[in-house]
Amino acid sequence: MNKVFDNLQPAAVWRFFDEILNIPRPSKHEEKISAYLQQFGRDRNLETLADEVGNVLIRKPAHPDYKNAPGVCLQAHMDMVCEKNSDKQFDFMTDAIQPLLDGEWITADGTTLGADDGIGVATILAILDDKSIEHGPLEALFTVDEETGLTGANALHTDWLQSEILLNFDDEDEGEFCIGCAGGVDTTVDIEFQPTPVDPNAKAFKVYVRGLKGGHSGDDINKGLGCANKMLNRILWNGTHHHNMRLAHIDGGNLRNAIAREAYAIVTLDEKQVEDFKQMVAEYDKHIRFEFRSTEPDLAIGIEPADMPATLIDSQTQHNLVNALYACAHGVLAMSREIPNFVETSTNLASIKMQGNNIHIATSQRSSVESAKRAAAEKIEATFRMIGAKVSHSDGYPGWTPNPESRVLRVAVDVYKRLFHHDPVVRAIHAGLECGLIGEKYPSMDMISYGPTLRGVHSPDERLEIKTVQMFWDDTMAILKSLR
Repeated sequence: MNKVFDNLQPAAVWRFFDEILNIPRPSKHEEKISAYLQQFGRDRNLETLADEVGNVLIRKPAHPDYKNAPGVCLQAHMDMVCEKNSDKQFDFMTDAIQPLLDGEWITADGTTLGADDGIGVATILAILDDKSIEHGPLEALFTVDEETGLTGANALHTDWLQSEILLNFDDEDEGEFCIGCAGGVDTTVDIEFQPTPVDPNAKAFKVYVRGLKGGHSGDDINKGLGCANKMLNRILWNGTHHHNMRLAHIDGGNLRNAIAREAYAIVTLDEKQVEDFKQMVAEYDKHIRFEFRSTEPDLAIGIEPADMPATLIDSQTQHNLVNALYACAHGVLAMSREIPNFVETSTNLASIKMQGNNIHIATSQRSSVESAKRAAAEKIEATFRMIGAKVSHSDGYPGWTPNPESRVLRVAVDVYKRLFHHDPVVRAIHAGLECGLIGEKYPSMDMISYGPTLRGVHSPDERLEIKTVQMFWDDTMAILKSLR
């Protein structure tokens, strides 16, 4: 086991977490972790099933004293968000995550840690592996592809689960129980352009935005964080309209559920425009860093020489693109009118990529109100249809309607107060959880979501608070023991 985890408790959870860090598990590429989980179940003579998409279900019989207790499904997703710093050499398809001890936290060396939801998976494995734990009949459900569309939960068979209760281990704040979440939909945009020749007398430059924190496009959307795509486009819009700047390439962000941390563009300029353009970039660096001085202290905006590109994006498409990106909504669209300080609806301008003669833009919309979710997606669609772009929407996923009268919630709250001598927080979240889809397929299932404390998820700043893992474990042991 990695020395980082020496002496950490509960030892079994950290041991399995260490094993998971060595198994590549990007979203849509969960073959190795799925095989590992299936072998884990078979090695312990536990009933182990896998479906056609790679979801794994392991059943463990009840403790002898709990044979009449209600069945409980422990659930976590096996995939992880794969983000790294631009200067980090790392292949998520082959390389092991490199954990680091940072005071009271576990983090990773220049990449996401994968504690979302690797720590949930590790906790379930520790429970399945321990014959002394008192619990009723258990099912362990490990789903694929939660991070890029919840397709594993969406493909779940309606006759697979037998449990009455579901404990989802995908919440990121110790001391809270989640009982509801937002639904979501992805809206993607494709813009075709005509490559045009480069002026041989022009100068080429790279304009960049770096150093942003990034973060989860649901949980962190209301925290005043910067979006690299929006920041970069402010410069490109000004350059297009006032400096005769020509755009050759643009690249920003990576994942639909992460706020863009970095973005850059390759541009060309008439030699007589270069100094004015550089001054404009310096002004934007000054002003935008001031705007985000309290939330993005490491933000850097700059310009540097670049190799001359082979071609440019045609002038009309360039104008359409920078105008539409400026108009494209990003961030909180509406706050809840019923729940104080709760985001109801948001949108995330997640990524801008070029392939061949196509510019592909990925966005995601979330809302706890289904009609508002559709309206947010239509707002993005309308913005880009005005420039003739092709726009499409994913099938999306449903929200999870809170049930304040939940029996398992009542048990969990009582247990928490008894263990830690203060009240837990009970809330709904703006992020998407698989509970919505599972609840749609199993409408009578009683569900809550909880977990240890994570920060900076979906970014290389992801970190896991060590002490809360033990608290999460103690809480789960007590909940299982109390469900009789």
